[in-house]
Amino acid sequence: MQRSAWIVIVAAAFVVAFSLGIRAAFGLFLKPISMELQLGREVFSLALALSTLLTGVAGPFVGALADRFGAMKVVIGGATFSAAGLFLAMHAQSGLGLNLTFGLLLGIGSTAVSMGIAMGAVARAIPQNKRAQAFGIVMSAGSFGQFVMIPAAQAVLSTWDWRTACGILALCAAIIIPIALGLRPPATATTTPPTGATSLRKALGEAVGHSGFWLLTTSFFVCGFHVSFVQTHLPAFLSDRGMTPAVAAQALALIGLFNIFGSFAAGWIGTRFRNRYLLACVYVLRAVIFLPLILMPMTPTLAIVFSMFMGLLYLSTVVPTTTIVAQIFGPRYFSTLYGIVFGSHQFGGFIGSWLGGRMFDLTGSYDTMWWISIGLAIAAAGLAAPLKDAPLQRRQPREIMA
Repeated sequence: MQRSAWIVIVAAAFVVAFSLGIRAAFGLFLKPISMELQLGREVFSLALALSTLLTGVAGPFVGALADRFGAMKVVIGGATFSAAGLFLAMHAQSGLGLNLTFGLLLGIGSTAVSMGIAMGAVARAIPQNKRAQAFGIVMSAGSFGQFVMIPAAQAVLSTWDWRTACGILALCAAIIIPIALGLRPPATATTTPPTGATSLRKALGEAVGHSGFWLLTTSFFVCGFHVSFVQTHLPAFLSDRGMTPAVAAQALALIGLFNIFGSFAAGWIGTRFRNRYLLACVYVLRAVIFLPLILMPMTPTLAIVFSMFMGLLYLSTVVPTTTIVAQIFGPRYFSTLYGIVFGSHQFGGFIGSWLGGRMFDLTGSYDTMWWISIGLAIAAAGLAAPLKDAPLQRRQPREIMA
């Protein structure tokens, strides 16, 4: 690959590292915020769920802006909204304040610095036969951001408080702005004829009529459900089962660390085997690793082992999912089409984050949520395995005589 393409990959990796790292730390805020503001867990869970839902709803539109104006401008805008939301969250005093900052502003910001926008820039800069590997590199870097950010946020929470932690995360969001300059497309990308539909309307029509697109979109709902539930509620779940805050933070950090290897491995496997089978295997393995959390007594060892295996599977669904979208439809309108798929992921995240808090407030336990997660994982595997992932065969447009 050329040097200019590597610049795009590195910039996308850092954008995803900061954006995923910041969001992954929010689960640590659940108990401190709920206790200080004297709110139930459902309130803060709802704020994060609204942010996740907004990211999903706005994803296709922000993706279209990135396809039209470039990922660089969109990411700069998103980083600005994220930094503003975290800064204002320092002063939140009620559920409404949490919804406006963690929910609305961070929802808008997260949409524009999401994986889909960064991956879209990479897809346009990298040839098809190297995309899965490039996507794996970007996701591995994103996981490293989670590994670094979570213990750092826990250290700030332990030393000061959650408001100070919000201020520091706001500075981290602002760092994304200069990094985004590296997402400018290389010269080779602008001179190469685009692959895919010749118009956005045609691209959307192709996606709507493609059964594989809908199976992929539906299965990605389950990924969002799992990720948001674990990210938001795992620290509280472990604390309720007698683990210290340090163990809870370590568990989330280990998920980030091992997701580096999981994402990189998914990229490597995706260049050698069918991505739809890889996707189905990941969902089946998730169902397997959720079972011990229900059936076995919680210990620090179990928490660490679960986090290691969860990390290997955490975002390894993203690599085959993004690869399949680009493989079927081409890179031209990737950000828009992936935005639709990612919208399903975020809607699943909304349900997982909110329902986790709701079920705990109703039952005093997360066991029902783990059983639901297992059932959804098996269903997602059944959807992913048979989906059609062959590139669309398009007719070349006829020349019109003047």
